[in-house]
Amino acid sequence: MKFIDLTQDFSLHTPAFAGYAGPAIRWIKRLAFDKAGGQEITMTLHVTTHLDAPAHFLSGGKFIGDLPLDFLIGPACVVDLERMGLGDYDLYGPEHFERWEKDTGLRIERGDILVIHTGYHRHYPENWADRSQVDETKYFIRHPGPTRAFAEWVLKRGVRWIAIDAGSADHPMNTVIRRIRADEAEEAEKKLGRSLDEIFPKADYQVMHTLLFPHDVIHIENLGGHIDQVLDQKVLFGCFPWRFQGGEASPCRAVAIIE
Repeated sequence: MKFIDLTQDFSLHTPAFAGYAGPAIRWIKRLAFDKAGGQEITMTLHVTTHLDAPAHFLSGGKFIGDLPLDFLIGPACVVDLERMGLGDYDLYGPEHFERWEKDTGLRIERGDILVIHTGYHRHYPENWADRSQVDETKYFIRHPGPTRAFAEWVLKRGVRWIAIDAGSADHPMNTVIRRIRADEAEEAEKKLGRSLDEIFPKADYQVMHTLLFPHDVIHIENLGGHIDQVLDQKVLFGCFPWRFQGGEASPCRAVAIIE
């Protein structure tokens, strides 16, 4: 078997999502003085490749430590949306995934994990596989994102959970980014040809979180690494977060396993 790392790097420079604090890392022990090195890390949990638990958006929802390994490991369809021409601010819906099934001859079965490849992982500042296209603004602000119809389709098709190579499982203009980057919101409306209020009404705010998490359909954000090696395939996929009791999210190692 071959193990392919789909995890982004973590360091002092790893950016957090809008409104979250990034990591602060310092040495508190040194080999010269203490005969051992030791570090202290302070950070929020929505940095680097991480898994959101239902409790992130759901009062009374499951925590990271409640998620068993047989839920976190399973068959996964790796859908390449980049191949379909999706780019800055674009929307994707059920039609893109049904087209993928027709093109590949594969089927997204009930209980499968759905890995979404937009290609925007290449712009992440901690993309260790290739740093030649790093662009933090493009990565967080302009990546393609889903419609409400896609979230509803995910439930209908019985997808287990989702992983995506972008800063959010939601469209960036369906997050706080729409408010804090009004200039980018204006550009998104020009690209999409209609009002963001029409595309993402108030009731649909962060719909990939609010609609899906009550059903335990959670997601990994900031996937990357060697994801390009497993596109348009069905693989065994594993997510390995901390066994974090009471945790609403956790950094994780994401691995594709192929024969």
